[in-house]
Amino acid sequence: MKHIPVTLYSHSVAYFYKIMWSAMSQSPHENSVFPVANGDRQSPIDIKTEEAKYDPALLPISPNYDPTSAKVILNNGHSTCVEFDDTENKSVLRGGPLSGSYRLRQIHFHWGASDDIGSEHAVDGKKYAAELHVVHWNSDKYSTFVEAARQRDGLAVMAVFLKIGECNSQLKKITDRLDAIRAKGKQALFTNFDPSCLLPHSLDYWTYLGSLTVPPLLESVIWIILREPITVSSEQIAKFRSLLCTAEGEAACCMLRNYRPPQPLKGREVRRN
Repeated sequence: MKHIPVTLYSHSVAYFYKIMWSAMSQSPHENSVFPVANGDRQSPIDIKTEEAKYDPALLPISPNYDPTSAKVILNNGHSTCVEFDDTENKSVLRGGPLSGSYRLRQIHFHWGASDDIGSEHAVDGKKYAAELHVVHWNSDKYSTFVEAARQRDGLAVMAVFLKIGECNSQLKKITDRLDAIRAKGKQALFTNFDPSCLLPHSLDYWTYLGSLTVPPLLESVIWIILREPITVSSEQIAKFRSLLCTAEGEAACCMLRNYRPPQPLKGREVRRN
C-alpha cells in the first residue's frame, strides 16, 4: 500500500505527550519545550456557561462534507486520525464565527483512562468521556494547511463531546477499524466517510479563540464547541484505550489517555449563538 505521510498536526506529538503525561498534568517541561504553552490563547478551557456571552451576530454553522474525500485512518502514537483530501474545497465548514470557507483536513479523538474523564474541554467543571475534533483550515486566505496553522485565523476546529450511553452505530465505522491500526505508525485505507454523521442533532455552539492542544500548540484556532454531546458505549471508548502509543517490535504501551488539561482563559471572551 502506498505510504500516506502524516501531517504537521501529528508531528512530534508522541514526544510531547511522553513529557506531559509523565507528570500527569501541567508539567514544567511543557513550558520549556513549547514556550507558547504559556501564551494568551491556549486551549482547551473550562467553559463557564453563565459567563458565555450570547452574540446575535453569530451565524449557524454549515458543514458540507464529501464522503469521497476521506482517505486513510491512522495511529500516530497519540490518537487515531481520519485524514481527508484537502487539495480542493470538496469538504468545507462555513458560517458560525468564520469568515469564508475552512477546508476539512482531519478528525481525531481524545479520551481518558476511565469513562468519567477524557474530554479536553470542560463545561462548568464537568468532563465528558471523550472529545472529537474536526480540524479545518482557512483555504480562502492560505494555500496550505501548514501555512494556515501559523496564522491567527488559520484553523477552525469543531469539537464534539462524547458521553456514555448506547452504542453509536456511526462511530462503529471507526472503532471497527482500530484493530488494523493498533500499533503506532499503522494506517489503513478509510474511504466513503462523512464526518457529519458524528455530529449531534443540535449544532448550537460556544466559540472562542484558542490554540492547538498538541504540539506545536500554535495559537491559530477558532474553536467551535458543540453544546449537545453524542452518545457512545463504554465498550466503544475502551477500544480507543486499546490502541498502542508504541510501534510494532517495541514494548506494548496502551494509549490510556491523551487529553491536555484546561488552560487559563486570560481574559478571553466565550460567545454562544
